[in-house]
Amino acid sequence: MKRVQFQSKYLPYLFLLPQLTIAAIFFYWPAVQAVRSSFYIEDPFGFGATFVGLSNYLDVLSAPEYRTIAGFTVVFCLIVTVLVSSIGLLLAVKADAVIRGKSTYRTLLIVVYAIAPPVGGLIGMMFFDQHIGPFVHFVRLFGWNMQVGVNYYDTAFAMIVIAVWNQIPYNFIFFLSGLQGIPASVREAATIDCRSGTRRFWTVIMPLLTPTAFFLMVINMTYSLFDTFPLVDVIVRDKPADNPITLVYKVYQDGFRGNDIGSSSAQSVMLMVVVLILTMIQFRFIERRVHYG
Repeated sequence: MKRVQFQSKYLPYLFLLPQLTIAAIFFYWPAVQAVRSSFYIEDPFGFGATFVGLSNYLDVLSAPEYRTIAGFTVVFCLIVTVLVSSIGLLLAVKADAVIRGKSTYRTLLIVVYAIAPPVGGLIGMMFFDQHIGPFVHFVRLFGWNMQVGVNYYDTAFAMIVIAVWNQIPYNFIFFLSGLQGIPASVREAATIDCRSGTRRFWTVIMPLLTPTAFFLMVINMTYSLFDTFPLVDVIVRDKPADNPITLVYKVYQDGFRGNDIGSSSAQSVMLMVVVLILTMIQFRFIERRVHYG
């Protein structure tokens, strides 16, 4: 293998400098500031700060409201991750089997990916609108008087549906690419050895898709924790206070609306630690079942 040689040993670091600078300014420096602020009670106008140690963390963990929000976030993340992965895989398998008009099917399935999350939230809320929402009118036929923005469980249901709808195309694209990367010879051999399509999929196709599935699992967890913030904001903004929210939105509420910088920083630090632990668990245990052959 031919190795790339630079005329100066400092040139590679020069190429990396712009990206490292952006990461330092927008990621590492705010993270350090969040850790520092979590140990203080700060004046919202920046006139002073009082060191309180772990008081912010203890107050957050002892609050029943925070534990309720944390529980909802866990359920929300699990449901969204499972649904977007399952539906994305199902659509990819069906689209991969289409022979005539496959480009049209694939375009229709990925077009939602071009919609930004805030816009997706607005479109989703139109479907769940109390007056003009077609989904609300449809479920009324079965006796379900859905009240998104008023009823806790109805709002949670709408939040999950919109989040799943917005993320499915991303999973579909990667699963379809993974399916198309499987050699035709492998598929033909699997067809000869196993007549059952379902068994053939789980014993041959799915093991070859495990790298893609593992990657998407990590991405979907990150999406459900952080990238659903615009969706949650659109759904619960200016609504009654008893609506479900995620931990990220709680950080925003306390920090930018409640001006409680210390508590908001403590929550963000705990969220970073949780994400770090989840990532380590995923790569430590789940990746063992991933087949990279």
